[in-house]
Amino acid sequence: MALQILLNFFLAFVWMFLSVSFTSNTFIIGYLLGLVILLALRRFFGSPFYLVRVIAALKLLLIFLRELVMSNIDVVKKVIRPKLDIKPGIFALKTELKSDWEITLLANLITLTPGTLVVDVSFDNKVLYIHTLDLDDVDEAINDIQNTFEKAIMEVSR
Repeated sequence: MALQILLNFFLAFVWMFLSVSFTSNTFIIGYLLGLVILLALRRFFGSPFYLVRVIAALKLLLIFLRELVMSNIDVVKKVIRPKLDIKPGIFALKTELKSDWEITLLANLITLTPGTLVVDVSFDNKVLYIHTLDLDDVDEAINDIQNTFEKAIMEVSR
């Protein structure tokens, strides 16, 4: 992926030098032409086309921002109520993620959303123990994390 990005920037700069125009418009045109060339030659690279992963990373960012806003609203609603009606709890989340950076990213995304905190990770990196401010249904919480964060991380990394 990194090779493809560098190659795309190289092609954009080559286009600028061949056009003898060093403006941002020329760079953008060269970058887009480089995208087309790399797309045409994608079968010669060992990894998938890099723009697919970039779009998946942007999708992960949007999912995180949505979850961040929704959990902030949820926590504010719980705190504003006159009677604090919460059911805190800890549950185990079995993950399909393999590498250390994927598990670290998942743990950080869960911890950064208000109302949840990753307490521990098992020694084999297969289970995350998560504390939540209000735990109504364990299966729903597990499915929510697996269908949002974990799925998006796998799209970025695989």
